[in-house]
Amino acid sequence: MPLRRSDSVADMMPEALRQSRYQMKRCFQRYVSKGRRLMKNQQLMEELEASAGDDKPEKARLAEGFLGYVICSTQEAVVLPPLVAFAVRTNPGVWEFIRVHSGDLSVEEITPSAYLKCKETLYDEKWARDDNSLEVDFGALDLSTPHLTLPSSIGNGMQFVSRFMSSKLSGKPESMKPLLDYLLALNYRGEKLMISDTLDTADKLQTALLLAEVFISSLEKSTPYQQFEQRFQEWGLEKGWGDTAETCRETLNFLSEVLQAPDPINMEKFFSRVPSVFNIVIFSIHGYFGQEKVLGLPDTGGQVVYILDQVRALEQELLQRIRKQGLNVTPRILVLTRLIPDAKGTKCNVELEPVEHTKHSSILRVPFKTDDGKDLRQWVSRFDIYPYLERYAQDSSVKILDILEGKPDMVIGNYTDGNLVASLLSSKLGVTQGTIAHALEKTKYEDSDVKWREMDHKYHFSCQFTADMIAMNTSDFIIASTYQEIAGRSVTP
Repeated sequence: MPLRRSDSVADMMPEALRQSRYQMKRCFQRYVSKGRRLMKNQQLMEELEASAGDDKPEKARLAEGFLGYVICSTQEAVVLPPLVAFAVRTNPGVWEFIRVHSGDLSVEEITPSAYLKCKETLYDEKWARDDNSLEVDFGALDLSTPHLTLPSSIGNGMQFVSRFMSSKLSGKPESMKPLLDYLLALNYRGEKLMISDTLDTADKLQTALLLAEVFISSLEKSTPYQQFEQRFQEWGLEKGWGDTAETCRETLNFLSEVLQAPDPINMEKFFSRVPSVFNIVIFSIHGYFGQEKVLGLPDTGGQVVYILDQVRALEQELLQRIRKQGLNVTPRILVLTRLIPDAKGTKCNVELEPVEHTKHSSILRVPFKTDDGKDLRQWVSRFDIYPYLERYAQDSSVKILDILEGKPDMVIGNYTDGNLVASLLSSKLGVTQGTIAHALEKTKYEDSDVKWREMDHKYHFSCQFTADMIAMNTSDFIIASTYQEIAGRSVTP
């Protein structure tokens, strides 16, 4: 019984409760009978079925009705007798929070903050009731960018960005300035790409594009860029448009369309051709990161295989893009991890190691430093590395700038520690940051969001959760493996 777009659980639940008032009172009495507690979905469903006793038709009616649908959609509930607060996700990415009085079955919709306050009351009532308690809102840090709110938008970030960008371009010269400034700034190690400084207005750029499109239409599609490079430069067009006449013509056309009548499709097509990424840094810090004899060592497992596969795929993608852009550029990918002097027979004490089956990718290992500036020799658990990460980010930036002979175009973090260092480095160098949002620490330990104090001495959740929130909110883009990781799944009662 899915809800219509205009429906809400809080609006429909009172009537549903009235229709089965006797059974619902029994059900809610069962919910509150054991006192304060946090109930998971399975427990809620079991108590709902038990409230019908041995009446199988009634059990089926309850399970298939609106209340069954709501309880099936509830991820957890906080019981503070006589009240029960529900966290309900009826659709992917859509949450509602309601509170029901077990005595009179009255229903009220509550805010997420009020629900969290109920949850906190279970474990630290004094703090939860204190109006002077410190609360930090880790909302999005960049409020100037619109945010995806509809479930249909989840996983369609590129299309959303293209729509947002095209909406800012009206086709008038003044609105094109940000796009023009971006193109004028494109370069590789000081060598201009796509357009020269002579094309400093939208009108000049449009004229150059028109001349180039007319000229290139007369050439064979397979004509190499080098054969007409000089003509392009006469019009102020530099390298990067493509490797053949056909590829250049397509890229020219995409930009011409954007300048004349901006639309998301051509915007996305054009930016997929722009030469802007050549050097990438990927952080994976904890454990023993190596290509042999490391799997099974502490904190070391599938992430090593995953990242090495990621590097090989990224290198191939970069090589293909650069070739199609008509550039003679060598990309570099660095995997930044820890150098461990006491390496237990692995190569984790080797500073720079080529990645197997690649031509331009390496593992760069940087040691943690002790308070007196010496290299920390032994392995340290991923739960205990946070005091070292700020210094590690500083030391890593020096090594990266030296090896790449300049700033990377993008940094990507993996896991909480890698994502935090990526955030620090991205902020320091002013480069694009990506976050791989898998294995976020809060989701790996049941109820760790409210029981963190009990385990903080061992797992240091206060550091880990804060690091995850910082990284997620400072990232330019976030990658998740599956739709379900972002939004969960639809519920079928």
